[in-house]
Amino acid sequence: MSTMKTNLIKKTIRVKGMSCSACAITVENTLKAQKGVAVAAVNFADNNAFIEYDPEEISIEELKKKVKDSGYDFYAEQISEEEFNASQEKDYRKLLKKFVVSAVFSLPVFIISMFAMRSFSDTSYLMFGLSLPVIFYGGALFYLNAWKQAKHLNANMDTLVALSTGIAFLFSVFNTFFPFIIRKNGMEPHVYFESATVIITFILLGKLLETRAKNKASSAVRQLISLQPKTCIVFRNNIEMIISVSEVEPEDIIIVKTGQKIPVDGKIKTGHTFIDESMITGEPVAAEKNPGDGVFAGTINQNGMVTVVAEKYGDSTLLSRIIEMVREAQSQKAPLQKLADKIAGVFIPVVLMISIATFTLWMILGPQPALTHAFMATITVIIIACPCALGLATPTALIAGIGNASRNGILIRNAEALEKACQIDTLVLDKTGTLTTGHVGVKEIFWASESNSALAKSILFSLESGSGHPLAKPIMNKLKVENIPPVQLTDIEDIPAKGVRAKYQGTDYFAGNENMMKDFEVYLTNDDKVFTEIRLAEGNTIVYFGMKKNLLGILVIADELRENSALAVKTLRERGIEVYLLTGDNSKTAAYIAGKAGITEFHSEMVPAGKAEFISDLQKKGHKVAMAGDGINDAIALAQADLGISLAGGTDIAIENADIVLMKSDLQHIDKAIKLSKLTVRFIRQNLFWAFIYNLIALPVAAGILYPFTGFLLSPMIAGAAMSMSSVSVVTNSLRLTKVKI
Repeated sequence: MSTMKTNLIKKTIRVKGMSCSACAITVENTLKAQKGVAVAAVNFADNNAFIEYDPEEISIEELKKKVKDSGYDFYAEQISEEEFNASQEKDYRKLLKKFVVSAVFSLPVFIISMFAMRSFSDTSYLMFGLSLPVIFYGGALFYLNAWKQAKHLNANMDTLVALSTGIAFLFSVFNTFFPFIIRKNGMEPHVYFESATVIITFILLGKLLETRAKNKASSAVRQLISLQPKTCIVFRNNIEMIISVSEVEPEDIIIVKTGQKIPVDGKIKTGHTFIDESMITGEPVAAEKNPGDGVFAGTINQNGMVTVVAEKYGDSTLLSRIIEMVREAQSQKAPLQKLADKIAGVFIPVVLMISIATFTLWMILGPQPALTHAFMATITVIIIACPCALGLATPTALIAGIGNASRNGILIRNAEALEKACQIDTLVLDKTGTLTTGHVGVKEIFWASESNSALAKSILFSLESGSGHPLAKPIMNKLKVENIPPVQLTDIEDIPAKGVRAKYQGTDYFAGNENMMKDFEVYLTNDDKVFTEIRLAEGNTIVYFGMKKNLLGILVIADELRENSALAVKTLRERGIEVYLLTGDNSKTAAYIAGKAGITEFHSEMVPAGKAEFISDLQKKGHKVAMAGDGINDAIALAQADLGISLAGGTDIAIENADIVLMKSDLQHIDKAIKLSKLTVRFIRQNLFWAFIYNLIALPVAAGILYPFTGFLLSPMIAGAAMSMSSVSVVTNSLRLTKVKI
């Protein structure tokens, strides 16, 4: 009877040396082939490999050796984000320098080739000299990587780039210094220095843009890590001391002052405060905390010093688990990316096999001089198969699509987002800051008929000015608009879990909840009860203001629905997209907001992991899920979803972790993004189709398939022109996307 193994270890490792998606396939297949590895997923976008393995069957060092044998490497030990980021920045600067040098020398080569014949002339020597820095400095990485792959009998896009540019360069050098040999065989020598140099320059530019995008993609995790305090104040042996968070021990008493971040997960031992837990709950109102209440690392103590008993710290805190869950979710691949990997994996060996077959057949079956014909045909095949059109197919459409989107207030962060958005059939919305404005404000104030509203407003304004409660600020903001003058109060006191009280001319006044009202022997009339019950049912927060046995006013505080939220939901549902609301707020508020927005499916009081789990369950049922959120608490869900959408007014972490950012914070732009996605993906597929059709037709012709029937043999010069025309057609098609209205 077999038993399921439970000792598998999950680990995310940093891979080095990958230059394309074909590289990621090689590393992934190498890892999967090892005994003891249950799961392996390599993400070329962030250089991460997520693995699940049995340490009893294989060690990390053994895995490292196997990956190294395949031509790549990874960091066996977990390196710090600072070290990795420094390494990435260093590599980026090197790549930028190579691109600049290549561009400077390629431009005159290209200009000369435009005005001089491709056939041998005195300018060939000049183009040769100008090409040397591009080939031996700018293109060195392609040749070195191709050589490393060749040693392990592997091939990637670097192999094709190295072969096409290398052969074009060497053939041009040969024709420059030995033109008489070609002429002796009845042919005119041609040079292709501009093809070799320009190809290298453009591919370096693509790598430069790709590297920058990859570095930005990993910043979400870096920002999450930045939330973790590095030091804390601990009370040991009756002495306060500052220590590293890594030195915290179980049951340590941590002192957290106003404005400081909570360094550990634990419970409050002494003190009363309000803590900004928006990173966990997403709610704008700070949570009131008393002795015995739980707190989480990374949250901010807003008001009052407290002591916290450490329970979880380091890698075991909720924030650390969120970071790891985001990393794991980012390592998963979208279906279309897997398809692109397969295409990349097949394209390169096919081209190489065609090149070898072309040379061999011409040597065996070709007319004399067989070697010359074989060499020319092989060069023509490799030049015409250079991945320029294929390489331009996606990025040019992406640039056009992103330009169009930006003019409409939509920031699309990567090509994968465009591929996935058109497949979405389910949208999950966060409430606070996404469906609603995220700004708590006083919705209305009901003044008792017997109160002197002018004086009451002045007392209330002064009362809230002396309070540290999070709701005090929106009340003050409301009264400031009316230019309410303050009055002199005495004995101002915040009462935990109740509100604030003070004296004015010897009389006690209060602003707070029902418990505070009972202390002042204030009771609601039937009309007051009806008023408050209706507002509470709508998900509002109620603050009572009064004096001994007298209610002076009722304040209704709420987070309002965004102006176009209901219309956006209606439009999306008409498109056939199911909409869900997930919130950490209470059920009454969730029900009211969902109803007002036209959403029938909602879930309340949800923690970040719960949102991600809900999305995962939808995905298991076959749904393509988009998640729209704006807070740190949405980071896991945004990473888990097939498509993450954030509003520009959200947190940096939510924005960095999202695939699409709505710059105008208008949910109607989600529909526009989906529409643009469908258009852009259509253009990308058109480009890829024509690029593949071009290769499908051009490669056999370049190999000489028409020669036995017509005597026609495509020359490398025409091949170079055809390669350029294929790229122009792709770019021209993509430019049409800039004029499409969404």
